Amino acid sequence: MANEYIFTSESVTEGHPDKMADQISDAILDYIIARDPQARVACETLVSNGFCVIAGELNTTAYAPMQEIARGVIRDIGYTDAQYGFDYRSAGVLNGIGEQSP
Repeated sequence: MANEYIFTSESVTEGHPDKMADQISDAILDYIIARDPQARVACETLVSNGFCVIAGELNTTAYAPMQEIARGVIRDIGYTDAQYGFDYRSAGVLNGIGEQSP
């Protein structure tokens, strides 16, 4: 019995906040790296009821319109109406990105 263990795993479906958050972070990274291949990006996103928080650190010469990128991802996922509980136009998007330490 000493070799027994419990393995747990979470699986979420398309449009779930976890997946949406990952897609937003990935889109920000892709946007910056396309414009500054030497950039250092540490970006995390949290999505909940009608709002999105982008946080982390970066060091880049590129400007990244965080709200525009996040709203584009949310729109592309299909959250285009407040009746869905999330709308890319009215969602609050908070940018908490700071400069990365050397």
